[in-house]
Amino acid sequence: MTTLTLRQQPQAPLEADAISPDNFAGKTAAAIGCLPVMHGNESAVLGDFFEIDGDGSSEIVLNGDLSRVKNIATRMKQGSVTVNGDAGMHLGAYMCGGLLHVSGNAGDWAGAEMTGGKIHIRGNAGHGLGGAYRGSRQGMNRGLIVVEGNAGNEVGALMRRGLIVVKGDAGDFAGAFMIAGSILVFGRMGIRAGAGLLRGTIVAFQPPELLPTFRYDCTYQPDFLKLVARE
Repeated sequence: MTTLTLRQQPQAPLEADAISPDNFAGKTAAAIGCLPVMHGNESAVLGDFFEIDGDGSSEIVLNGDLSRVKNIATRMKQGSVTVNGDAGMHLGAYMCGGLLHVSGNAGDWAGAEMTGGKIHIRGNAGHGLGGAYRGSRQGMNRGLIVVEGNAGNEVGALMRRGLIVVKGDAGDFAGAFMIAGSILVFGRMGIRAGAGLLRGTIVAFQPPELLPTFRYDCTYQPDFLKLVARE
């Protein structure tokens, strides 16, 4: 296991896409400390901000308030990353495998355009959860995201496959332009859920405000929800 403890809070956003089991594998603690990061518009290394304990492994633990640390576990393919605190923007973006666990909150674009793996956020998530970046044609395409708290706007926008579960409330435009996949929201949903939706499933456990392009059909309890809840 490799443990990184935040030594000092970055004065500017810290772009740390180097923090991933794929980048740490086979490296010593000293080599990990030399991996490049961007502090605002200045080049730096991980060792400038983190105390590093343990050589490179597939299991990474991060300690501290990382709300200003961006791109944690982007493009992650395997292993696990645990954040004991908050995490910044783009957490697990483009992720295609492995397990990512956050004990606090996550910033915007968590799991954006991911293609596999699992993200579990114990707190709240920002905007664009599992969604598509501006100008992109597809958001999340496989994988699982579970948020224990609330999520912002555009949850699962342009989603193609996978499952997003929000146990709290979701903001506006959940599932906008969704192509496939499933979104479950246990709390309240904002306005214009499913705007431009082509296919896919949005499950709302509180009555949502329907767009004029939708109409009420029936109320039922699909059997697949029992399987989802159990798993």
